[in-house]
Amino acid sequence: MNLDEAVKKHIEWRAKFRLAIVKKEQMDAATISKDNCCEVGKWLHGEGKSRWGSKPELQRALDKHKAFHAEAGKVAQLINAQKYPEADAAIGNGTAFENISKEVSTALILLKKAAGI
Repeated sequence: MNLDEAVKKHIEWRAKFRLAIVKKEQMDAATISKDNCCEVGKWLHGEGKSRWGSKPELQRALDKHKAFHAEAGKVAQLINAQKYPEADAAIGNGTAFENISKEVSTALILLKKAAGI
């Protein structure tokens, strides 16, 4: 897995949410809330865990990734409930979503360095 690409994919979630808000689209909040359904999560829980599971950086990445998806799921639920101003505010600067998004990116970068990948 290219962890640089993984970081980019998680940064793109904010844009996906903004687009869903603008288009007033429904989202699959149940799947978004799960940390093992996206490509990164499948890798973290699968190959990543089997190869680097003994590294604390892997566990940190798993924890941050899980927290990210919990926050993302909350945003998706707001969008589905047509609470668009609240959803937009939830992905703004200084929010729990933004903070955990940065933390998951940092955790993936640290895992990349620790694993030498």
